[in-house]
Amino acid sequence: MKTEAAKRLTMRKPSEEDGAAMWKLVRDSGVLDQNSAYAYLMYCKFFADTCVIAEWEDEVVGFVTAFCPPTAPDTVFVWQIGVNKQQRGMGVGSKMLRELLQRESCKQVRYLEATVSPSNLPSASLFRKAARELGAPCEVTECFPADLFPGETHETELTFRIGPFKGKQ
Repeated sequence: MKTEAAKRLTMRKPSEEDGAAMWKLVRDSGVLDQNSAYAYLMYCKFFADTCVIAEWEDEVVGFVTAFCPPTAPDTVFVWQIGVNKQQRGMGVGSKMLRELLQRESCKQVRYLEATVSPSNLPSASLFRKAARELGAPCEVTECFPADLFPGETHETELTFRIGPFKGKQ
């Protein structure tokens, strides 16, 4: 039987109306790179099949934006995960990743990739946990060195590559 909390947390595909809530969640997080509101609207409209909205009693409390790169159709690249402060540490990020990987749009996916800055320990922990749950290796390599970013404040971005997934090898 589901717990009361599990019953109130639901997962779904985004609609264009979710873009503003996603943007606000990132703004209020204090830790995520905020992109333009337009970027979130684009993800909701054109990549809904590979994005996830987490709702708690009809309020957006988390999201995943992701896509399958045209040059790697067996890979889903997670661009951003956001969870509001009140829901952090409750497994919402893991639940959204599981929802994403169970979608028809990810039927052929054998790898999950994301970039994470070295100081983002919660994201690194989330992806390492996902690898364990999937029974898959997790390889971490440099993706974008810090000197590619304008200014002097952005860290190097590391690629977390998980896979091939158990049962999909």
